[in-house]
Amino acid sequence: MSIISVVPRRHLPTVLPVAAIALVLAGASSGRAPRSSTIRVAAAESFWGSIAAQLGGSRVEVTSVISNPAIDPHAYEPTGIDARTFAGARLVVVNGIGYDPWAEKLLDANPVHGRVVLDVGDLVGIEPGGNPHRWYSPPDVRRVVDRLVADYSRLDPAHAPYFRRQKAALERRGFGRYRQLVATIERRYRGVAVGASESIVEPLARALGLKLVTPASFMKAISEGAEPTVADRTTIDRQIATGRIEVWIYNGQNSTPDVERLTEAARRHGIPVTAITETPTPASASFQAWQSRQLQRLATALRQATGR
Repeated sequence: MSIISVVPRRHLPTVLPVAAIALVLAGASSGRAPRSSTIRVAAAESFWGSIAAQLGGSRVEVTSVISNPAIDPHAYEPTGIDARTFAGARLVVVNGIGYDPWAEKLLDANPVHGRVVLDVGDLVGIEPGGNPHRWYSPPDVRRVVDRLVADYSRLDPAHAPYFRRQKAALERRGFGRYRQLVATIERRYRGVAVGASESIVEPLARALGLKLVTPASFMKAISEGAEPTVADRTTIDRQIATGRIEVWIYNGQNSTPDVERLTEAARRHGIPVTAITETPTPASASFQAWQSRQLQRLATALRQATGR
């Protein structure tokens, strides 16, 4: 599989300083969540926004702040438009766990009475400093689905049966392939040793029963844009050279020189390589379509590695 070429993630849009955003917010809201026939939802990231939109159907209007695959969610700085989006929302979905600190700043700058905030990290019980990539954990995704339906039903109780039907349809049809792939990989390839360029893979590997052998400190360094240690580089080089890693998984949106070198080394040693991305690609893809494509590619790589 070839390395995905994207615009560097550090390229960010023009932003407003915090003081300027505060002024925008001051004129954007009366201090109460706006009421309308539909629920306005602001999602910090499009992977959560996609799920929120599908569950809400015609009863919600969802705006995702980060939907461009070229933008680094960790380093994003909000714009005036983002400030107005958050100010006008009755429900805000943020990832939390230090992944989108800019979103917390927007919420703190404009506390709105009656606004509901779904912080995924708080919901699933991940402490600060823990792995923030919860959309790669199928059990955590299930909990977010449940909470969104509960929040929608509280905000619009007259349409609670509608939201329950939306959930049933999403689980039966929309998430069908996604969950089937998760179950199949977990059953067929449990215990297979894999290597990964970033900690984004850890929640998925755990759910799938794969044995992630890459040093956690290396994955964390790459995820945070830091320099990996010589010891970690040496360890991974040895894992690849000796076949300790059966499949190599890398983030195609963050191909650093170290990641490119290791990916090519894996290919030279006949180790199947597959890529995942931090945000949906293409940007218009639904959460489950994006994840299912990646899971199918991972299943293919695992089959090549094991013959099963």
